[in-house]
Amino acid sequence: MTSIINNDYTFVTRNARDFRGKGANSPSGLYASQEVHSGLICLNSNFVMTVERQQYLFSCVLRELAQRTDLTNQVLEVFEQERRVITLISYDLCRPSG
Repeated sequence: MTSIINNDYTFVTRNARDFRGKGANSPSGLYASQEVHSGLICLNSNFVMTVERQQYLFSCVLRELAQRTDLTNQVLEVFEQERRVITLISYDLCRPSG
């Protein structure tokens, strides 16, 4: 985690719970404890997370990122649901300063 933060990396994971917490804006995730981070991307699916599925979900994320300039202190999550419906959500996530 230290290397990710110190090098200003945007982190991509299929393990959303450990990094964002149990849900959006959960204080229990590793990123929720950071005052500033360069963004978190979470890949989620109701299906087995194969390499091919991860690549497909990340391609959906890349299309979204083409529309953005900054993910500072934000989470971008992609969800693949039962009927292979893809949903992307974005929200702020960081430790409140003070």
